[in-house]
Amino acid sequence: MSNVECIFCKITKKEVPADIVFEDDTLMVFKDIHPSAPIHDLVVPKEHIQSIASLEGNHRDILAHMIYTAKEVAAKAGLKGYKLVFNVGRDGGQVIDHLHLHILGGWHPVKDKTAIDAMPHPRHDPRT
Repeated sequence: MSNVECIFCKITKKEVPADIVFEDDTLMVFKDIHPSAPIHDLVVPKEHIQSIASLEGNHRDILAHMIYTAKEVAAKAGLKGYKLVFNVGRDGGQVIDHLHLHILGGWHPVKDKTAIDAMPHPRHDPRT
């Protein structure tokens, strides 16, 4: 089931071009067009599900498949460490109303090895 107005539905139906990293019967992984990290891919179910808040019990398998696929895509990209992020609703930073999982990685380690977060804040990058 898809939403005719949804950009991610259009991408998964190949009506809109994307840099596809992985695809199977239920998911597509493609590069984010506005990356927030050196590697920023999106794991998107082909079924239109609005967000995490819209999940039903029958979506457990697709959610597990999304996370496992993200792990495999990250490994193929050579990422030793990475972040997996679901934004939920506008207040949670979700811009596209279609469930998607961000794979973020590829940063260089910060100089301070005690830093908890290897993703530098855009206004405070210790590498510069």
